Amino acid sequence: MKTVKSLTGMTTMSLVLMLSLTACGERNQALSNKTGSRGEKAWAGAKNEHVVAGWTAGNEESWKAQIRSRGQYQNEYLKTN
Repeated sequence: MKTVKSLTGMTTMSLVLMLSLTACGERNQALSNKTGSRGEKAWAGAKNEHVVAGWTAGNEESWKAQIRSRGQYQNEYLKTN
């Protein structure tokens, strides 16, 4: 009877250990489900109508100007002084 209880206890502990270790697994983070290709330039443009005014899709200079403008808008030093 004592061996049955210890065997049941060990089985339960093994099951708990296995379940707790499965929670530590890492999901696949591959880029295969992302849209767009890896070789596409950032300024090539969005494939939708949700782009900011003043930015021309495919124009690298207007893209850089837009990024610079967004960065300055987030600069807290410029906002407070």
